[in-house]
Amino acid sequence: MSARLSKLYFQQNDAVALAKDLLGKTLVRKFADGREFRAQITETEAYFGPDDQASHASKGRTPRTELMFGAGGTVYVYLIYGKYWLLNIVTGTEDLPEAVLIRGLTTVSGPGRIGNLLELDRSFYGEDLDTSQRLWLEESELAGALITGPRVGVDYAGDEWRLKPWRFILQEEI
Repeated sequence: MSARLSKLYFQQNDAVALAKDLLGKTLVRKFADGREFRAQITETEAYFGPDDQASHASKGRTPRTELMFGAGGTVYVYLIYGKYWLLNIVTGTEDLPEAVLIRGLTTVSGPGRIGNLLELDRSFYGEDLDTSQRLWLEESELAGALITGPRVGVDYAGDEWRLKPWRFILQEEI
């Protein structure tokens, strides 16, 4: 078993740096029935600060976004289209809202599919990655080329924020 990533890991860097660094790390989900799912992260997106118009935090502190204003190392999940829970990891320091969206794993691509595969729900909101017995990340590496691009599904944020190259993909070497 690899070393679990600690809260300190998520608090020492900002979302953009961590979105790149999380590529190749192992996401672990332990289900209530004892099953354990493991896959390496292959795609992420960074959401950085209250000025980032693509971030939920751009609307300020709300009951939904309050967690993003906390210190890194917790899970921020939210529901889209009434059926997909998206997995985000809060990063950085307290009072600077930022997070990394997990968009792809070695076994599945797409944040909605990931949420379904992991059986995420509202109960994961605020989950502490340092102590959780059902969701955590571990140190690991996966060889590949880093590809950057604009974020997906944030046209409402305007070109300045939509076109930020804050989507990171680890393309496996063949």
